[in-house]
Amino acid sequence: MWDFSISRSIGLMGKTLPFVIFRIIVYFGIAVAYVLATSVGAGVGWGIGAFGDEDFRIASIFWGGAIGFGLTAGVIYFLREYILYIVKAGHIAVLVELIDGKEIPDGRSQIEYASAVVKDRFAEASVLFAVDQLVKGVLRAITGLLQGVASFLPLPGLQQFMGLVRAFLRIAVGLIDEVILAYGIRTRAINPWASAQTALVLYAQNYKPMLINAAWLTIFTYGLSFIVFLVMLAPAALVVYLIPGGWSAGGFVFALVFAWAVKAALIEPFAVACMMQVFFKVTAGQTPDPEWSARIEGASSKFRELGSRASKWITAKPDDGRATGTAA
Repeated sequence: MWDFSISRSIGLMGKTLPFVIFRIIVYFGIAVAYVLATSVGAGVGWGIGAFGDEDFRIASIFWGGAIGFGLTAGVIYFLREYILYIVKAGHIAVLVELIDGKEIPDGRSQIEYASAVVKDRFAEASVLFAVDQLVKGVLRAITGLLQGVASFLPLPGLQQFMGLVRAFLRIAVGLIDEVILAYGIRTRAINPWASAQTALVLYAQNYKPMLINAAWLTIFTYGLSFIVFLVMLAPAALVVYLIPGGWSAGGFVFALVFAWAVKAALIEPFAVACMMQVFFKVTAGQTPDPEWSARIEGASSKFRELGSRASKWITAKPDDGRATGTAA
């Protein structure tokens, strides 16, 4: 059915408990920020609404809450690359070490250790974020290539199946791109752009097992998230009740926000640990297939951009301060 061990992934989560707690603090902090900002905005709207009739007050409450929610979303948007750099990539770094049977520190030093590993691979947050964005673009192109290949196969029902797979992968890209980043950390690559290219080609040439496992994990991830959403509806409705004047859309929105927080803090790292197991297993001992590399290069400008940036990448040696070109 699938090529990952659920029990092993749960064990990996337990061994990275400091990071799990860190993720809970970060993502639930974001969820609480959404609730507080929305509540304050709705409260301000309620106050402004006192100067008009009932319809004006209802509209003021709605738009006040919406503005508070939107401002929080804007702040999170600008912080997204640092969240990727400090939280997601750091957790990936320690998961990689554990999958390979290496020892990692416990407690707070685990987070400090992971931060050092990520900084060594990607230099700064902007580099990691740029690599991640290009990888997502290439993954979408690879998915399109696979659907194009399927169109030439005279199998009944295959087009509908590939359409379903493509829909699954649009959701699962957030898991696979983190696995691509994990490859660079695992191989100790000094050129993050080149290692991303290599990992993407390895992913493409092993698309069958990767697609199957991504589909299973997408079902698990969003199935669990939906259950969390249903559980969160009651406390979210209570929060809405406490907002001055009420906020009709608040219960649904807040339940979504807290379900997202649980997904990002707990469910996603579990799914990534599963996908890392699959990727490392199916690509073991392989080298990139030049034919697949050529296909992707022809289909994706972002893949070509990865290659361009890889050829220009330089890194400064910390011991002597000299800048040197690096290979893949």
